[in-house]
Amino acid sequence: MTQSDPLRVGLIGAGGRWGPGAHVPALKGVSETELYAVCTAHAATARAATDKFGVARAYGSDKALNGDPRVEAVAMAVRVPAHYELCKNALEAGKHVFCEWPLGANTKEAEELAALARRKNLRTMVGLQRRASPAYLYMRELIQEGYVGQVLAVNMTLMNSGVLTRTSDRTWQRDVTLGANTLTITFAHVFDAMCMVVGDLTEVSALVATQVPQWFESDTKKYVDVTSPDNIMVQGRLENGAVVNAYCGVHPYHGSGHRLEIYGREGTLSMIGGGEGGQELRRKLLGGHKDDKALEELPVPERFKWVPEALRSGPAYDVGQMWVKFAQAIRTGANNEDDFDHAVRRHRMLDAILRASQTGQRQKVVL
Repeated sequence: MTQSDPLRVGLIGAGGRWGPGAHVPALKGVSETELYAVCTAHAATARAATDKFGVARAYGSDKALNGDPRVEAVAMAVRVPAHYELCKNALEAGKHVFCEWPLGANTKEAEELAALARRKNLRTMVGLQRRASPAYLYMRELIQEGYVGQVLAVNMTLMNSGVLTRTSDRTWQRDVTLGANTLTITFAHVFDAMCMVVGDLTEVSALVATQVPQWFESDTKKYVDVTSPDNIMVQGRLENGAVVNAYCGVHPYHGSGHRLEIYGREGTLSMIGGGEGGQELRRKLLGGHKDDKALEELPVPERFKWVPEALRSGPAYDVGQMWVKFAQAIRTGANNEDDFDHAVRRHRMLDAILRASQTGQRQKVVL
């Protein structure tokens, strides 16, 4: 793809947090895309966004955005409950779609969107951004090339700090039915990246728990009930026969962060740090073989870094990497392994984890 033929993108969610913080600089910072239009719920805020971001078109509804024939792809950077309707409308209008993860509030919504995209023969991408992380991509290559030999065991932890007090506009995630919580977002992002590196689950035992059943709203001075989980413990077996142990928790104070350890017959490979989105620069790879005295740091080769130097920090890094992949897939017809069909597989994996927790019985994972 040349700079004279960038993918023209319309962004829905230009007035939120993640859209302006991650997608706007990513779309403006890579030569493969052009941030052509923005859309918010109101025409006035959309026009304000065009002035702020230097964009050509502003729309106060997704219907108006989808009606613009110059818009080739639509980016969804809004709250999860709105994903289904907005993605459905864009696909039916013939637009390629990049939707943030989770694709839907539940698996049924994700399945319907993936089926619609296939029927319309449109390209899609789900925002599991670590699938474009240079560190994770290099880690996958090392595993595929046999750095550790046969993979025997995988250990992953992500221990985040959380908050017990929030403003009321940030407590909607307490409702598990809305699809945006520690299981579906924090855990799913890092576990998906682990699976990209070492392979998918085939069977699983799990404990999914809500340890903090109420949050305090600082502006309303009220406690609100929480049904969303905050601790996820998974044990299982991967398709290559390796066993896996994973624990993700969001706790009030001083979380210890992220660690991914892969043990094989020939050596060990680890990633320390960078468990959250936008933390690529914190991801340190360490590796060693049986005769090495200690693990040594493994610098990530430049060939995995597709975005300009100016984007290589913060949330725009991973998101920019994803947009490079998506634009190239649309323009060249290249394979895109991060599409809505992949999102459906991840939704089904989460369903199996929940069934294992609810039944207390090991579950087969059918993706």
